[in-house]
Amino acid sequence: MPKFLMKRWHGLHQVWSLVLIIALTLALSTYNWLLGLAGLVLAGVVAVYTLLAERSFRRDLTSYLGTLSYRIKKTGNEVISELPFGIVLFNEDKVVEWHNPFISHMLERESVIGMPLTDLFPALQSKDKEKEQEGSVEIRIGTSVYELLFKQEERLLYVVDITERWNIAKKYEDEKLALGVVMMDNLEEVTQGMDDQQRSALMSKVTAEITDWAQRYHMYLRRLTSDRYLIMTDFKTLKELELSRFVILDEVREMTLDLKIPMTLSIGMACGTSNVIELGQWLQGSLDIALGRGGDQAAVKVGQRQTFYGGKSNAVEKRTRVRARVVAHALRDLMKDSDNIMIMGHRLPDMDSIGAAIGVLKAAQLFNKDAYIVLEGLNPSIEKLMELIAGEERLIKRFVTPEQALLMMSGRSLAVVVDTHKASMVKEPKLLSATERVVVIDHHRRSEEFIANPVLIYMEPYASSTCELVTELLQYIHDRVGLDVTEATSLLAGITVDTKNFSLRTGSRTFEAASFLRRHGADTSLVQRMLKEDLEEYIKKADIIKHAEIHYEHVAIAVTEPGVKNSQLLIAQSADTLLNMTDVLASFVISERTDGLIGISARSLGDMNVQVVMERMGGGGHLTNAAAQLEGTVAEVAERLKKVLDHIDKEEGLFE
Repeated sequence: MPKFLMKRWHGLHQVWSLVLIIALTLALSTYNWLLGLAGLVLAGVVAVYTLLAERSFRRDLTSYLGTLSYRIKKTGNEVISELPFGIVLFNEDKVVEWHNPFISHMLERESVIGMPLTDLFPALQSKDKEKEQEGSVEIRIGTSVYELLFKQEERLLYVVDITERWNIAKKYEDEKLALGVVMMDNLEEVTQGMDDQQRSALMSKVTAEITDWAQRYHMYLRRLTSDRYLIMTDFKTLKELELSRFVILDEVREMTLDLKIPMTLSIGMACGTSNVIELGQWLQGSLDIALGRGGDQAAVKVGQRQTFYGGKSNAVEKRTRVRARVVAHALRDLMKDSDNIMIMGHRLPDMDSIGAAIGVLKAAQLFNKDAYIVLEGLNPSIEKLMELIAGEERLIKRFVTPEQALLMMSGRSLAVVVDTHKASMVKEPKLLSATERVVVIDHHRRSEEFIANPVLIYMEPYASSTCELVTELLQYIHDRVGLDVTEATSLLAGITVDTKNFSLRTGSRTFEAASFLRRHGADTSLVQRMLKEDLEEYIKKADIIKHAEIHYEHVAIAVTEPGVKNSQLLIAQSADTLLNMTDVLASFVISERTDGLIGISARSLGDMNVQVVMERMGGGGHLTNAAAQLEGTVAEVAERLKKVLDHIDKEEGLFE
């Protein structure tokens, strides 16, 4: 019998009760010994009865507990056998030691004792070890989905069938609202010179193609304006569109190839939030990005993921200067209303960045505003330009360090960012948070990262350079613009460098901007002297090019030897030179930079979108000119580049 029950029977209350009875009996015997004797007999009877009752209780309790233990054990076995989830006990080596019948039924095996968990659940081999340690892993077996709950300390695994819950969650995700806008992004340029009948026939042809595409994927299509359509669908259909890589882009472009300028579409789509207002903002942002990247592509935002499809054609040059005039007037008003102006380019600035900054500085000086260019240190690509500027005292004193610029900033200061639109790329990101008045002037295709809430944006991917955009703004920002030789030459140098001596990405407006600068004293011979290479750099470039190998018949990839460091300018120049080789349509140069990072410069003649390739590598740029900076070794980066090219080639082909 348990001790606590023994204490109940043989506790102090029993002892004191017998002592009291004996004491009373002895007291009674002094008066009448017969009554005392009878009391002693009765006390003995009570003691014997108590002992017998305790023994009887012990037997009954033992019998009851035995029956109860049997029932509990039997019921426990039945419960474990009929549980609607699996239980697996495993040892330190993740080998099964015991499991309940649920596991046998699930795996359709009588017994799996002695088998490793990774053999039973092959999906565990590809799962992250840390996730397994945390205790929850989802796997699929046949048509069912199971959740594995690990209890590492007890070496215990629960297997729960979550198929129904998973199907409901999947159905909920698939039925989420997805919105999209399809826009004819170059309608004005395509229909320029057409009569009403030709324009109507073209619009009818393109509209029929878009309508057929929408019906093919069971989407609701509604015309908003003459060149915009609203799409309403669900997430499941959006995934099908992504798998098709938005084939409508190619269909419309190929259908209008007989025109002087083929018709292209820009598509913005968004999904992943139950807030309709937020979804609309995502949609507009996606469309802006697609247009900002040059059009002829689809930008899809699903939650935090932003994906791009298409982008096979160059941005079409705008034939009207209305936008340039409107932006120039808006910039003029902002400058007049500012205390001072800080002009900033990207890190490791090139001639385009410095030239554009000097152009904006000139615009500010036309309105007698204090303006400064933020620059910290020199690099080989701007050394000769800065030597020219150093001879102009009034100009060189306008260059300040980021620390000096921060001290001069106020709430009414205007920050003008040129030649980039990424906050992470500017020389001093703190300047952007020091004021709410930020202007972005850039010619690069828009990426997912963008400076937050700028008051004015002038991004034109068709432009050859930021210097071209700034030159056009100068023509409209003031009635009488007078540039000196240094200012005009700096702007022309930026255009010359980015167009490779007017051989790439040039349009009619590029030459018009150059003509304006030449009329204002730009010295072309001075530009050529600034672009001259020294013999040592030329030999280094030749050493890089000799490592080039041809892939996919038309792609040149040059990977330098480990430990050999080259400047980003030299890497870029080597990629440009490779494009001059016969049958080379795209070039990639990979080398270690002087700062320890691995630099990639990508160039193409327009048959391949190197921007998409570099974005997948963590960089960005243009359709024909892009770059990326990564950590690691040249061999690792080269292998990663080849995998990206393989993936793109399998998805849609490398060349248009």
